[in-house]
Amino acid sequence: MNESTKKQVPLRLSPRLYEAIAAWAEDDFRSVNGQIEYLLTECVKQRKKNGRYVSTELDAPLDVALPIDTRSKQDE
Repeated sequence: MNESTKKQVPLRLSPRLYEAIAAWAEDDFRSVNGQIEYLLTECVKQRKKNGRYVSTELDAPLDVALPIDTRSKQDE
């Protein structure tokens, strides 16, 4: 495959994980897709560097605490 050709991959994320990645992407001035690609690239680099995954608990349920918007629709 040509380096400039990117492979499209369907990806399903929980709403909670998506929101956490979207917020992180916004902080880093990236699109959600760009953030996911960046994070995966960093994980692959880390694995190549030390032969291990970043986390030994990759399959553990994600515990992401997102701020809860307590404003009502009328407040907007």
